[in-house]
Amino acid sequence: MGMKKAGIFLLGLLALIYLLNPTAGIFEIIPDNLPLVGNLDEAAAAALLLMCLRYFGLDLTEFFSPDKSGR
Repeated sequence: MGMKKAGIFLLGLLALIYLLNPTAGIFEIIPDNLPLVGNLDEAAAAALLLMCLRYFGLDLTEFFSPDKSGR
């Protein structure tokens, strides 16, 4: 595995671990109880994970796009 692929894989893995949050809130970048901004860190981690998965050929954003078959 090349250095770029390894770095992207590591970023995706860190984003997944952050989203799973096995420490039950001890490892938080932005506390969730702050109004309006509390969940921005989770949103950024989810976006990063989706981008890493897309890099490796698994594009989960297709589920959110309009149906192209005309139905």
